[in-house]
Amino acid sequence: MTYHAKSEFMRVMLERGFVADCTDYQALDEALINGVVPAYIGFDATAKSLHVGSLIQIMMLRWLQKTGHKPIVLMGGGTTKVGDPSFRADERPLLTEDQINANIAGIKQVFSSYVRFGDGETDAKMVNNAEWLDDLNYLSFLRDIGRHFSVNRMLAFESVKSRLDREQSLSFLEFNYMILQAYDFLELNRRYGCLLQMGGSDQWGNIVNGIDLTRRVLDNQIFGLTTPLLETSDGKKMGKSQDGAVWLNADMRSPYEFWQFWRNTTDADVGRFLKLYTELPVEECERLGALEGAEINEAKIRLANEVTTLAHGAEAAKTAEATAREVFEKGGVGDDLPTLSLTADDIGDGISIVQLFVKSGLAKSGKDTKRLIAENGARMNDEPVTSAGQMITAADLDTAIKLSAGKKRHALITLTS
Repeated sequence: MTYHAKSEFMRVMLERGFVADCTDYQALDEALINGVVPAYIGFDATAKSLHVGSLIQIMMLRWLQKTGHKPIVLMGGGTTKVGDPSFRADERPLLTEDQINANIAGIKQVFSSYVRFGDGETDAKMVNNAEWLDDLNYLSFLRDIGRHFSVNRMLAFESVKSRLDREQSLSFLEFNYMILQAYDFLELNRRYGCLLQMGGSDQWGNIVNGIDLTRRVLDNQIFGLTTPLLETSDGKKMGKSQDGAVWLNADMRSPYEFWQFWRNTTDADVGRFLKLYTELPVEECERLGALEGAEINEAKIRLANEVTTLAHGAEAAKTAEATAREVFEKGGVGDDLPTLSLTADDIGDGISIVQLFVKSGLAKSGKDTKRLIAENGARMNDEPVTSAGQMITAADLDTAIKLSAGKKRHALITLTS
């Protein structure tokens, strides 16, 4: 539908391509005009960092605050113990409480770059749903909350239906997830006056459940807003790259590698990604996205710089660009490249070039490295690697070695005492 928003937040969301669906555009728009709207997005703690696939939601929270409203970051300390079954073919592995808490600590690092936390009216708040889920009384919960859910309706949700249609098992544990997420929305509304839940379009059923439950129990009107499930123009899931997930934490994905991911954006995605992942004016995003030929590469560098600045700071973006120009334009060795440091003991009498490619993260396995060599994609100091049997000794590492997988992925190998 085409909706002409009056509130600044909804106008930004619609203009920049954040919106897939909304439960009530007009009523939400009016609430945003009439006062500060607390809104939340939930993040399950399944890893020690979020990856680029979550960045669209993080940017929504940033825009929410920039337009005068209150972001609530809900950490799923409780729901992670169950695992979201949405559009998954199998059950998620169950994590221990210690693993979940360690993951939450890692994820918290991400948000300080994007939103301002504090006690003010529009300051962001981080909440853990373990606060109310861990101590639930099962019988009371069934009687007071479970009675509001229709199993027939829950079975009709696409996220559940697709699993059952494929005759894949859906455990009772997972089936409870949507009830717990709905209860989160109820509790956030009751505790913090939260009026809006946002999330990916795969969360639509869970969001609608929460809205319905809150209406039944508290007789309050609340809203849901979903984003499109993002894929790159070549059909790949957003957040994944050739060498795995593109993590947002610097200790899991270096700022240079993060920058390089955005620099390698497909031409067709540049304009769309500029609108979603940067704060450049929409007109400028469209102008840059429309560039062609060699000029589009400068637009990609602008994209990489803007996104990296938000995630890791302006200095990290500047250093990453300088490293890239040194490596690509001048054929040099950039100081900021991902680095594998080896000791003389690690090398012994010699270490194979295949092992170095795997250890540096440029290849997933020995087989992957051999394929790279066979296809002339492996280079050492910009010279082709022709033999998988090549050995590297400590003497070879008197100066750093640059390994390259294709034209865009590089690593330094150094010797430490």
